[in-house]
Amino acid sequence: MIIIKLIRESYLFAIQEIKMNKTRTFLSLLGITIGIFSIISVFTVFDSMERSIHKTIDSLGDNVLFIQKWPWVMDGNSPWWQYIKRPEPKLDELEEIQRRSNTVEASAFMIGVNRTIKYQSKNIENATIIAATHEYDNVMTFDLRDGRYFTPIESSGGKAVVIIGADIADELFENMDPIGRNIKIFGRNMEIIGVFAKEGENIFGNTSDNQSLIPLNFARTVIDLRNISTNIIVKGKPGVSNEEMRDELTGIIRSLHKLKPAVEDDFAINETDMISKQFDSLFSVIAVVGWIIGGFSLLVGGFGIANIMFVSVKERTSQIGIQKSLGAKNYFILLQFLFESVFLSLLGGITGLLIILLLVVLVNSQGFAFELVLTFNNILLGIGVAGLIGLVSGSVPALNASRLNPVEAMRSTF
Repeated sequence: MIIIKLIRESYLFAIQEIKMNKTRTFLSLLGITIGIFSIISVFTVFDSMERSIHKTIDSLGDNVLFIQKWPWVMDGNSPWWQYIKRPEPKLDELEEIQRRSNTVEASAFMIGVNRTIKYQSKNIENATIIAATHEYDNVMTFDLRDGRYFTPIESSGGKAVVIIGADIADELFENMDPIGRNIKIFGRNMEIIGVFAKEGENIFGNTSDNQSLIPLNFARTVIDLRNISTNIIVKGKPGVSNEEMRDELTGIIRSLHKLKPAVEDDFAINETDMISKQFDSLFSVIAVVGWIIGGFSLLVGGFGIANIMFVSVKERTSQIGIQKSLGAKNYFILLQFLFESVFLSLLGGITGLLIILLLVVLVNSQGFAFELVLTFNNILLGIGVAGLIGLVSGSVPALNASRLNPVEAMRSTF
């Protein structure tokens, strides 16, 4: 009951302080509001970005490796011109991996080019055309809105069939059904057999909405693969770690390239975990910057809260003396002012959180590539930090109030 009484009285005193000294209280709490806003807004933006990035990365699969010429994360000890000399992955290397590997469940060879897509009088310039071997649907994740995937005969025979992105379908055909219609790519008629489900852009700006997928064996009849960047994508068997798969693939490719033991690899085996680690390091640095920026505001806000409480103690010195003369213990006075300080600080913190919430709603209404989310953990962090600042800032004034001599306090005429 005593605690409830303390909380009630502290709340009433805090409200009274705000009503009587609106300008002073507003300016003092502004530091807390700005500090909480700075810290939690940084965390909100980068937590949302991190979530979007990990969602994009996870869509590639955590047991998928990409054999390429260039590494996703450059080694600072190797000059860039050494990477240029590397050979592009070749189709016969995919065949050898499929023949030799015991860890790979599925694998595909893929290239990407930009070409114009035509349908009657309509053109789409610079559209992304992906050409891949048949197992592409087993190593990469995608959904079809309409139609179907290639048959093994269509893939091996290099038939002129294509799966188009949702944006391409909407732009070329509007309200018509594109399945079964012919479009021109590479100056050749190609039959549409499927349409990718609309997915929107991910945080890297990539999307299947403006891509088209064709069989690699068809692409080989219209493109010289020797002059194009190529990729081999492999997916591990269940229970096989990426490290095991990487070690086996490294041995296979080194033997195909006839590299001696002392010679460095002339290829890169990339995995999504590399991107995650790079972004995690970046977000850690930015989080520290956010704490530093917000910390200065919180420091100013803390002094503001302390100032309010010192003035409040001075104004209520006589009242403190009367409370003590009626039997109030030191801890009662101490807790009374500490609660008041915490209430005031929480008010500033909650105001900062409300501003962030309004901005989150506003930004999400603009349709950006990733959705901002003010998480429950960040709300708790903001409230917790504000409460801690209030507790620390009010400790000295509260301690001074609790140690006042009741007789001298009652004589105060402030």
